[in-house]
Amino acid sequence: MRTPIKKIYDMKAQKEKIAVLTAYDFPMARILDEAGVDVILVGDSLGMVVLGYESTVPVTMRDMLHHTRAVARAVRKAVVVADMPFGSYDIPERALRNALRLIKEGGADAVKLEGGQTIEKQVAHLVHAGVPVMGHVGMTPQTATRLGGYRVQGRDSKQAAQILKDALLLERLGAFSVVLECVPGPLAQKITRKLKCPTIGIGAGIHADGQVLVLNDMLGLESSVRPRFVRQYAQFGKAARKAALVYIRDVKESKFPTVEESFH
Repeated sequence: MRTPIKKIYDMKAQKEKIAVLTAYDFPMARILDEAGVDVILVGDSLGMVVLGYESTVPVTMRDMLHHTRAVARAVRKAVVVADMPFGSYDIPERALRNALRLIKEGGADAVKLEGGQTIEKQVAHLVHAGVPVMGHVGMTPQTATRLGGYRVQGRDSKQAAQILKDALLLERLGAFSVVLECVPGPLAQKITRKLKCPTIGIGAGIHADGQVLVLNDMLGLESSVRPRFVRQYAQFGKAARKAALVYIRDVKESKFPTVEESFH
C-alpha cells in the first residue's frame, strides 16, 4: 500500500527528513521504491535527461502520462508525484482536467506545479477538487528564461520576500509540501521555519525538511556540468560506457557468445 499524503505532511512535525528522487521508468522506480525512498517525482526533467530536449518546456501531457504510468506500475510504497508540464495549467479549468488525468490515467498520487501568486487560482481549484498539490518556488525551470536562466533566486531582499510570500500562499491554499529550488540557505531556512507543511530542497541548503535530486544526476549518468548541489552516489555512466566497450570488443573478436551461451 502506498504511503498516504498525510504521512509526508506529518513527517515535518515528527522531525523526520523526507527523501525524494525522480524516476521516469518502471525498473528504476521499482528499485527506488524497494530501497525505501519516501516520494518518487516523475519530473518534467525527463525532457532533458530522457528525451534530449534543452529544457523542460517541450514536454507534453502525453510524455508525462506515458512516464507516470510506467513509474506508477512499479511503485508499491512511495508517494508518486507527477509534474504538470508547461502549458498544462495556464487556466484553472485546464489545470484540473490535466491533473485528474495524471492521477486517474497516470496513477499519480499528487501533482506538482511551478509558481506561487501567478498560479493561485489554479492551485485553489485543484485543492478544492481534492487533488493533492506539491508547490514549487525559487528557480522554476519552466520559466527559467524569464528568471535569467538556471541561477540562484532570492539573493536580493525583494526577490527573497516574493519567494517567501509565494511559499506561504501555497501552504495557505492547501499544498502538502513545497519544493525550494536554488535559493540561498538562509532563505530556505526562514521559509522552512514559517511553513507548517514540509519543504523539499534542491540547491537550497541544509535546513529544508527534505531533499530531492534528479536520478540521472545522482547516479552519474549525466556528462554535462554538475551543479554544486548535486552529489553523485554512483558512476553509472562510466560503468555503462565501460561495459559497452567490453561488449563491442567481445563481439568484434568473436568472444561473445561462447558455445556455453548457445542453444543446442
